[in-house]
Amino acid sequence: MSKIAFLGGGSFATALSNLLAKKGHCVCIWARDEKVVNDINENKRNSKYMKNLKLNSSIYASCNMKEVLDNADYVVFATASHVVRQICEKAKPYMNDKSIIINVAKGIEEGTLKLMSDILEEEFSNPVVVLSGPSHAEEVAEETPTTVVASSKNIKYAEKVQELFMTSYFRVYTNDDLLGVEIGGAVKNIIALAAGITDGIGYGDNAKAALMTRGMSEIIRVGEKLGGKKETFFGLTGMGDLIVTCTSMHSRNRRAGILIGKGKTMDEAIKEVGMVVEGIKACKSFYLFKEDLGVSMPITDMLYKVLFENKDPKQGVHELMQRDKKKECY
Repeated sequence: MSKIAFLGGGSFATALSNLLAKKGHCVCIWARDEKVVNDINENKRNSKYMKNLKLNSSIYASCNMKEVLDNADYVVFATASHVVRQICEKAKPYMNDKSIIINVAKGIEEGTLKLMSDILEEEFSNPVVVLSGPSHAEEVAEETPTTVVASSKNIKYAEKVQELFMTSYFRVYTNDDLLGVEIGGAVKNIIALAAGITDGIGYGDNAKAALMTRGMSEIIRVGEKLGGKKETFFGLTGMGDLIVTCTSMHSRNRRAGILIGKGKTMDEAIKEVGMVVEGIKACKSFYLFKEDLGVSMPITDMLYKVLFENKDPKQGVHELMQRDKKKECY
């Protein structure tokens, strides 16, 4: 059995930790919050993020990163995307050069447009694998059938991670298009936030279907421009992730969008959701870089204006509907 170190003590880290511990692996969780660490160790609960899940008795948590990383075979980065580089700096002195790094954070680095794998490869010489797909932590914890993708520049490491996580309810595919897998996971958060806004306004299924479909066009355009493969975006980390984040109340992006559509400010929505809303940061980053990329992202453009320029959401939808006539496929 392997030792797996989780950097981050949130909901997804907790669900995946329990999955691996039940398979017999040695699982250690690093978390900043001492209350979370004590809850895991003393009560076998993570009441802050996953209150209904009883954790496997073998899971251990610590605020000491050196202790958690010591002799780890796999290191899972399970923090919010905007702190991944910061966590890299903390982990660097203790990282085993033989560890395989697994990233489950979905997003891009604000100001650089770098993907999480880019950051991890800059900071470490270890092999990097991305695990991504339509996988809400709450349903993984309940052992609801879930499928995800493991991707790496070296497919043998993706296959190792595939074997590590596979269970009767958690199915893992492999894909060598690392860039496409990560782009799908990052841009879908933008579309999910916009989908939530349409729900909050009170629009129906027609509007949701239109937004998701045209949102997929934006994902494909930016993804191909950055070097991803078109077929990746029709898979689990493109279409699959888009469906789940646009339709589920487990989605923090959708929940935040609903609140904004009902009249809350961006800051009020973030506070009420109580967790990082990755779509907000992704929207800002892609809005600022779209001209350099030379891609059309009208939904992202309008969402930016709603979030950061106080445009009325209904007016934003009206302006999207009134744009120049176009062919569907271009």
